[in-house]
Amino acid sequence: METLVSDEIKYILPYFMKHKNVWTNYDQEADTLYMHFKKPNHSDHSEMSDDEIIIRYNNNEIIGLTILNASKR
Repeated sequence: METLVSDEIKYILPYFMKHKNVWTNYDQEADTLYMHFKKPNHSDHSEMSDDEIIIRYNNNEIIGLTILNASKR
């Protein structure tokens, strides 16, 4: 499990470093973590990765992530 978390952090770390602010919100009932790298965070496209992370794009730039089953990671 530690490897999975480490790999996920390596994947998203460049987006944390690129943006000065990151907004997060955790929905405990849905066990979902929402991360936004831009405000407003309106996306024009999204895709789900194999590890249940929804990547949201605007003009081909990643503007946010939705991490499903967040407490199990």
